[in-house]
Amino acid sequence: MRPTVHDIAAAAGVSLATVDRVLNQRPGVRHVTREKVEAAIREIGYVRDVAAANLAKGRTYSFVFIVPASDNSFMHGLNAEVMAAVARSPVERTDIRTVEVPAFDPAALAAALDTLRAERPAGVALVATDAPEVRDAVDRMVQDGIPVVTVVSDLTGSLRHHYAGVDNIAAGRTAARLLGRFLGGAKGDVAVLAGSMLVRDHRERLEGFSAVMADEFPDLSILPVIEGRDDPDMAHMLVSDALSKRDGIIGVYSLGAGNRGLIRALKETSVARVLTVVAHELTDHTRAALLDGTIDAILNQDAGHEVRSAIRVLKAKADGLSVIDAQERIRLDIFLKDNLP
Repeated sequence: MRPTVHDIAAAAGVSLATVDRVLNQRPGVRHVTREKVEAAIREIGYVRDVAAANLAKGRTYSFVFIVPASDNSFMHGLNAEVMAAVARSPVERTDIRTVEVPAFDPAALAAALDTLRAERPAGVALVATDAPEVRDAVDRMVQDGIPVVTVVSDLTGSLRHHYAGVDNIAAGRTAARLLGRFLGGAKGDVAVLAGSMLVRDHRERLEGFSAVMADEFPDLSILPVIEGRDDPDMAHMLVSDALSKRDGIIGVYSLGAGNRGLIRALKETSVARVLTVVAHELTDHTRAALLDGTIDAILNQDAGHEVRSAIRVLKAKADGLSVIDAQERIRLDIFLKDNLP
């Protein structure tokens, strides 16, 4: 049976009030009495339930999500999941707010982190841009005792506590295998649409994609990456330009967002040519494109799971508790038109 505060009081020969003052490091306890209580804690193997103690004290966790200000459907969905967490705040004892920064702007993200560091929230979750100034700002925050979790895109090499997102190298490898199999041994070019190579998730997806293509589908040539900055209008313009200039393109891999623009460009060329397309993130627009055959497969990450995971981890870190890795693993889903949820 797990030891309780009553067991500590009995072993030390003191009152429950004295045990409570020692556990919560409050004044009013003589040095010799404090030592007796601490010795009793060690002898009976008492481990304090920090989460229960915080619940009893009515502690509220102040968390901040830093998200990019971006006109793409996935980030809108991520924001919606954060807002859903805000709505659950009274039940979950959280006080959550969001801070928006320009997408793919390391300086702005680093400045936002430094501003928050001075405010000392209980934890920060961010969609990371992989740059030295962002890494340094995260490290300063962690060194100041503030838990940090990256969401969707990681910041390896930093002191961040946890990453809530899919394995992006595996996602890129999966996309390559799907695209290569769908093309069935055909020879031609593959266009790749990314948001920006400044973010690690896009770089890792490209790394995994390129590796499988080179090893298993050598007749498919990957063209230089198109960076659409996850902007639908820019993606539309750049993809349309690429398709108009290269007749040899037979496949497209969209490894970021901006899929509304991609879909527009694909529909404008659908009469003249058939393209095999794999993209990321299930949204209203990509769902419709799967159903009408414009896109062949979608790789999806559950933004709601990522937000909930970030909150759980930040709570655990704020309380000094361990994280259950299996619970926080984010699954990569593959959707065709036949298995849409």
